[in-house]
Amino acid sequence: MRQVIRGAVLLLLLLIVVPAPATAQQPVVRVGTEGTYPPFSFHDPQTAELTGYDIEVVKAIAAKAGWRLEFVETQWDAIFPALDASRIDLVANQVSRNEERAAKYGLSTPYTHSRGVIVRRTGDTRINSIADLRGRTTAQSSTSNWAKVARDAGATVEAVEGFAQAAALLAQGRVDAIVNDNIAVLDYLATTGSKDVEIAGDAGQAGSVQVLALRKTDASLLSQANQAIDALRADGTLRTISQKYFKADVSVEDGGTADLSQGRGRRSTWDVLRSTAWPMFVGLVKVTIPLTALSFTIGLILALLVALARISPYRVLSGLARAFISIIRGTPLLLQLFIVFYGLPQIGLKFPPFTAAVVAFSLNVAGYAAEVVRSAILSVPRGQFEAAATIGFGYAQSLRRIVLPQAARTAVPPLSNTLLSLLKDTSLGSVVLLTELFRESQLAAAESNEFLALYSFAGLYYWLICVALSAGQKRLETRLNRYVIA
Repeated sequence: MRQVIRGAVLLLLLLIVVPAPATAQQPVVRVGTEGTYPPFSFHDPQTAELTGYDIEVVKAIAAKAGWRLEFVETQWDAIFPALDASRIDLVANQVSRNEERAAKYGLSTPYTHSRGVIVRRTGDTRINSIADLRGRTTAQSSTSNWAKVARDAGATVEAVEGFAQAAALLAQGRVDAIVNDNIAVLDYLATTGSKDVEIAGDAGQAGSVQVLALRKTDASLLSQANQAIDALRADGTLRTISQKYFKADVSVEDGGTADLSQGRGRRSTWDVLRSTAWPMFVGLVKVTIPLTALSFTIGLILALLVALARISPYRVLSGLARAFISIIRGTPLLLQLFIVFYGLPQIGLKFPPFTAAVVAFSLNVAGYAAEVVRSAILSVPRGQFEAAATIGFGYAQSLRRIVLPQAARTAVPPLSNTLLSLLKDTSLGSVVLLTELFRESQLAAAESNEFLALYSFAGLYYWLICVALSAGQKRLETRLNRYVIA
């Protein structure tokens, strides 16, 4: 027995004293990427896993540098704000090197060499060179390097989230051209089989290089990345990854012409829907519904407090409530999300993505629902308060037992509208790095170009939940009818 105890004590000491394995000491590096920019960053249609040239390159860099990676997917225009707010540690998404970025961020050694091309509608002979873009309209990610090229050429830039959307706008005649990376364009043509757009020519640049982007203060991380890139180029790993995707070595200048003809093939609409239905359902259950439920519950509690403050005889409380309602209703929900998620970290308030979304949505619900609750309370005859006072009820007890049950019947229909709007507004969650229902449909649409089918299918999900909520509203109204005085 003593030997067993000694052995247990010795084992416990070993667990305490012996250092953890090296993997536990690896730094966690959060990588920002779109996940909607094939062939660099996209989701495999068979496994739904994040993959692509940039993803494999950064994984190889992590293996050399001893990092553990966490991938954070978001829209391109939100990537650099996320980096600035320390939501991510580096960007791996074909970031082109330019003077503005070099002045603000730490840029790694180049790992991709490419060139820009001009894309036009098939047969549109008005656009043949970069000079022909003057006075025209192009579709670009607004903060991308290609958007600057288009603007410098005299074009008006319409902002889009990714190349697939830009190509759709071009094919529909809504814009005149696109300026983008030649590899991304070749991949789009190979995977969609589109005959609606074509490459008109080079974008007038000798070429561009793509790098990882980090914060200037992360000099050690940048040094590790550069050493890893140099080692991967020396041992042929970059060339191997490049050959896998492009049948050319895009990691060096003049490494050959990219060929994507044997890459990812076109899939039928049914195959796209079948492979996306489950990820969309998971996004609905894991993010959309919990985000809606939590935000509405918290928002409703806040709305009641704001409504009571609004009708309070104390001017300070009433004034603060008026100001809160005015600010919430006078600013866009998207702006409120950006302030909570990207702005507050600058004053030391940093929330995880889901928490930040709950905070923003709850405040938004409170701002709108407060007036609904206030009007419902005021709709209860004043005599109800007086009757409650005659039987000894205080203000709080009168509200809870007499007034609020009657007000609830009046408030349910407009509050139900607020709930339904909130459910649909959660589609904005992707801007704060949440992969919810609509984001899943965006990921699939960017890879397959099946916008109508996928967005309609996402709409079906939203509609079914709204129908269920409307049925619940009807039952709740029936139950609350007992509080109505005949």
